[in-house]
Amino acid sequence: MNMVSVDPKYTPLLQNITSFFEASSQSVHKARNELKVIDFDNEKLLVKSFKVPHLINKIAYTFFRDSKAKKSYYNTLRLGQFAPEAIGYLEMKKHGLLERSYFVSARFAYDFTIREPLLDSHFPDREKIFRAFALFTVQLHEAGIEHLDYSPGNILIKATEDGYIFKIVDVNRMKFKNLTTRERLQNFSKLWAKDADLKIMIDAYADATSLNREEAWEIARKASQQHKDRKNFKKRLKGIPVVD
Repeated sequence: MNMVSVDPKYTPLLQNITSFFEASSQSVHKARNELKVIDFDNEKLLVKSFKVPHLINKIAYTFFRDSKAKKSYYNTLRLGQFAPEAIGYLEMKKHGLLERSYFVSARFAYDFTIREPLLDSHFPDREKIFRAFALFTVQLHEAGIEHLDYSPGNILIKATEDGYIFKIVDVNRMKFKNLTTRERLQNFSKLWAKDADLKIMIDAYADATSLNREEAWEIARKASQQHKDRKNFKKRLKGIPVVD
């Protein structure tokens, strides 16, 4: 067993993480991986249990590359204010190979993700939200951060009297580097935003970074459409209805 935490007070949680996780009925998301809210020492924490990897990945994660839990933890530490606070991670082995892994973070009490205003044309203040999100993205990029899965469900938003607070999650796939203008604008492509909504974001981003609006829009629009075309092509191959 391998575990790391930001504070020794979380050691009992990590040592008994399976019991805490199974006892919790507060499931937030369940697919390949499962997210649950855990009550520990008068705190609400979020625990992500990663799917047991297949044999090849067990070998890879044990000997050749970091587990998703470990990457999530250390990436979150690097992200600082941009993500909910990292608490720790734990890796469990069976027959010498990685079996289960968990990542624990503080629970960010968000009000919605950016998916809701993207899908609901009547969502309150949606244009204001899009512009605020664009400025948040500028801050990310200026800090040398590229979220490789910058998709709607991974962008959490909390409304306050002063505006909106954004946090990013699902951060095991990140790059930390100086981004080119093209990379910055292409980073919006996985939002699956309608052109009109994406244009609001890109105009705000361009204004904040002194980019030419039309040139920025052309790069972002093409990247967004190419992403939609790739995803829809794969869906058609599988016989799944597509959404433009």
